[in-house]
Amino acid sequence: MKTALTIAGSDSGGGAGIQADLKTFSALGVFGMSAITAITAQNTVEVRSVQNIDLDIIHDQISAVFEDIGVNAVKIGMLGTSGIIKTVAKSLEKYKPEHTILDPVMVSKGGHHLLERNAVADLNEFLLPLSSLVTPNIPEAEILSGLKIHSEPDMYLACREIIDKGPGAVLIKGGHLDGDPNDLFYDGKQFHLIKGERVETKNVHGTGCTLSSAIAANLAKGENMLTAIENAKDYITTAIAESLDIGQGHGPAHHFHQFYGHVH
Repeated sequence: MKTALTIAGSDSGGGAGIQADLKTFSALGVFGMSAITAITAQNTVEVRSVQNIDLDIIHDQISAVFEDIGVNAVKIGMLGTSGIIKTVAKSLEKYKPEHTILDPVMVSKGGHHLLERNAVADLNEFLLPLSSLVTPNIPEAEILSGLKIHSEPDMYLACREIIDKGPGAVLIKGGHLDGDPNDLFYDGKQFHLIKGERVETKNVHGTGCTLSSAIAANLAKGENMLTAIENAKDYITTAIAESLDIGQGHGPAHHFHQFYGHVH
């Protein structure tokens, strides 16, 4: 069985972070493992508090998994501090996984900063060059590229700026723009616009985590990058369409929609 490791924060509400990643890995048929970088106290409405994990523990979680089980793909989510970024980068340099998907989590849906502002430069310097793919949404892509993104043509410019920082490829998610949520993939040579259909729902908690972990799972199974992204996009679109009306805020996607359909 193929394996995937998520290096990310824990979401007590179960809709995002490592919980979303592990559900996605399981739904897509790969064995999921986790290295927890932070414990967040959150629900569908808010992030109440965050406790970053000790750097030695983060390092040991990653090394324990690589040295025993092995890892076909890595997905990276919330990395709250410069120290955590550098610790993860050092581990990736040592173990050299074939596929590393970086979801540059910076701000929660409720506006809570999950990455220290001064750590963005370290993300650019240490982790982007080690990533097979980086998957920012529009606000994250603006921070990484230094450009304002108001339209689809702006996404093309931002992709070029971000790829110059060293990742193998870039996928800018277009959901924050008006109209259909089209995503733009760029591998340094060719652009591919991946069309999407907007699902009218407030239940979009953890969708970025889910998309990036679905890409990682598909790569672990041997799909090429573009196919892995397209299949992950189909998976998350249906998961949002079948999303769960749980909690009083932004509910989660339905990770296991292909096993049991819409749940009331």
